Amino acid sequence: MAITLPLQPQEEAKLIAVAQARGLSAADLVREALEGILDPTAGKPGPAKEPTRSLRGLLAKYGPAPSVEEIDQNRAEMFADFPRSDI
Repeated sequence: MAITLPLQPQEEAKLIAVAQARGLSAADLVREALEGILDPTAGKPGPAKEPTRSLRGLLAKYGPAPSVEEIDQNRAEMFADFPRSDI
């Protein structure tokens, strides 16, 4: 199939200059552009996905977790007055 594309002289000159800069003919450059339009996934990797991070990686900025002894000590301090007798 042949398609005629009306171009202004300056547009044609730009097309030829870009094709020559890439080492292609004007027809090959247009064919390359059409392949990108007709099949946008050809030759292009998908969008770059940000790597997922584990929960451990997300919480790493908070430092090491409290030890079992520290947790037991905190619980004892929090519940020392529970239930309160002054209520």
